[in-house]
Amino acid sequence: MGIMSRAIRNISRRKMRALLVIVALGFALSIMISIPAGVLANQKTANAVASNLSNVITQTGATINQTLNQITCSLAPSYSGFGFTPPNSTSGSSGFTFGGGTSSSRGFTPGQFGGGTVGGQFGGGAFSGGQANPMNETLYSDINSTISGIAAVEPILQASEGNNITRNLDFNGYTRTITTLDVTYQIEGVPLTADLVDNYPILPTNITAGSNLQASDSGDVLLSENNSAYFGAGVGDSVTILGQNFTVVGIYSPSSVSETQTLYMSLPDAQAVTNNTGYITSLTVFAQNSGDVSSVASAISALHPELTVTTAQERESTLSTEESTYTTALATANASNSKTNSTAIEEIVVVVLATSLIVLFVMLYTVKERTKEIGTLKAIGFSSSTVMGQFMLEGILLSAIAGVVGIAIGSIAAPTISSLLLPSVSGTTRFGGLVVASLTPELVLLGFGVAILLGTIGSLYPAWRAAKIRPAEAMRYE
Repeated sequence: MGIMSRAIRNISRRKMRALLVIVALGFALSIMISIPAGVLANQKTANAVASNLSNVITQTGATINQTLNQITCSLAPSYSGFGFTPPNSTSGSSGFTFGGGTSSSRGFTPGQFGGGTVGGQFGGGAFSGGQANPMNETLYSDINSTISGIAAVEPILQASEGNNITRNLDFNGYTRTITTLDVTYQIEGVPLTADLVDNYPILPTNITAGSNLQASDSGDVLLSENNSAYFGAGVGDSVTILGQNFTVVGIYSPSSVSETQTLYMSLPDAQAVTNNTGYITSLTVFAQNSGDVSSVASAISALHPELTVTTAQERESTLSTEESTYTTALATANASNSKTNSTAIEEIVVVVLATSLIVLFVMLYTVKERTKEIGTLKAIGFSSSTVMGQFMLEGILLSAIAGVVGIAIGSIAAPTISSLLLPSVSGTTRFGGLVVASLTPELVLLGFGVAILLGTIGSLYPAWRAAKIRPAEAMRYE
């Protein structure tokens, strides 16, 4: 009988012990290969976080520079309905009374700004949990003509498409029903005039496919990458928005989270598709230079006290705070990744030692248990090298089987094992998305190779000890 056959027979003779050893070694080896899988996943996540944060920081800085001479104007919530035409009226009067108007006198239906008929889908902010209160565009044409120091004015219409979700909130024994809008995409209509398109940052600049909107474009739309996936459309395709077809001219990568679901079209197209011709949700005023911002903002507030006016300096403070937050998150991610690597090294060392000791003690016990058998083999002519080889082969076979078991366990449980044993990268869900640990072919081969190596190392001393036993001493052993 060959050395391999005897090794297999000896293992099979002690099935329960072999099974327990294989299971123990298998779990140890699954931990050993799951930890590197978790480390690789955390490194990928940290790299993604670093890349994303770096882009955000760069884009934030660019935004700060672009907005130094910008002023944003929107209708204050307390003036909701100002400038709306009452139903059955052609006068153009708003029917709004400062300090005392009621919703019935404002001439609009909540969820449909501008008297539009697209019930519940659009409407902007005050009525569907969104961005801004609608404004009659004609009431603000005097800003550019009356106030000095203004280079250009950009009227904007924002509207959100989605499904209304009704929820009941219980508080102190009272139940309140609220309706919110689950946004699927957001329309932003901007005036595509040559002056604004060529000279001012009214459109996204990070175009990843196709081209940007051009002056005088009509019937065209610029999608975000998220919009492209939602519609399943690329450059040149047609998308249907509220029953009207638009041609996709380009796709852009958002520079901020707020742009993720935003698609751009011309202002007249946006007003027409939402049945809100003549209405906007905000104005962006471009001062001739940053030194004029304060005086222009004050003049706008004096001319239109119903507007909330936000200057570039206020946005700069907010953006600077965001930049600081991103930088801190990046540093936290890097520190967490370093901690993960250190923890992984410590745990792998412990597992390697534990695995080696399991093989060592099992094989030592086997040698002790089979002392008489060893003496008999040597008495009938087996050489020391043959005895040593047989015991080493038994240890290696046990470790090889345990390696297969460990790989099987790790392929299923690597995410769970690594998450339990390793610290996660901070901030991944917000800035980069968490990469799930998984076994690569390289890790599988490495794990199996380590199992063989540890089986060899763990069996070496017991096999050597078995080979040194003298037949006469072995035969007297009880």
